[in-house]
Amino acid sequence: MKFFLDTANIDEIREAAETGLIDGVTTNPSLVAKEKRPFEDIVKEICQIVKGPTSAEVIATDYKAMMPEAEKLAKISEHVVIKVPLTRDGLRACKTLREQKIPVNVTLCFSANQALLAAKAGATYISPFIGRLDDIGQEGMALISEIADLYASQGFSTQILAASIRHTEHIRQAALLGAQVATMPYKVFEQLYHHPLTDSGLQRFLADWKKTQA
Repeated sequence: MKFFLDTANIDEIREAAETGLIDGVTTNPSLVAKEKRPFEDIVKEICQIVKGPTSAEVIATDYKAMMPEAEKLAKISEHVVIKVPLTRDGLRACKTLREQKIPVNVTLCFSANQALLAAKAGATYISPFIGRLDDIGQEGMALISEIADLYASQGFSTQILAASIRHTEHIRQAALLGAQVATMPYKVFEQLYHHPLTDSGLQRFLADWKKTQA
């Protein structure tokens, strides 16, 4: 499974990238707004830090406005992936962008039928929002499973990018169900390292070693 960081915070991205475990980055208008910096400047800097897919989302909601915005973002770096919403116009833009060999991440997916449409439009990635489904009492992981089965049965190459991840269990389950990518907040990435037995075991080893040096 590839690990993407879901943030627009340069400090978080730089620190996570130093581990060598981050394969890409996803951003969205809400994350960018927190940084109070020009969007294109942020995307450019991210691409310089992480030499992997960086999802940059269009703000326009209609096809004619999406296309010039997407094409401008794609020129920032070869690593830019255009992020479009799962709407009629978004999928139309996805189809056109893929014909231009520009990678596309179709976001805000909440059903297998939507995922099917995105794959038919040629999406590079489909982003099912598992946490938001959990929030309303539905099973986010059930959607990951359905999409994985659907894509396998139909031979689609679109990668499942598990999004709206709230905790490490989401990552484990998504990996087991066949999602190729998980995008996560920095704090969740940090939590992956930890287990109470690892922490206590290390402290014991260090304490025992200290005794041998007495």
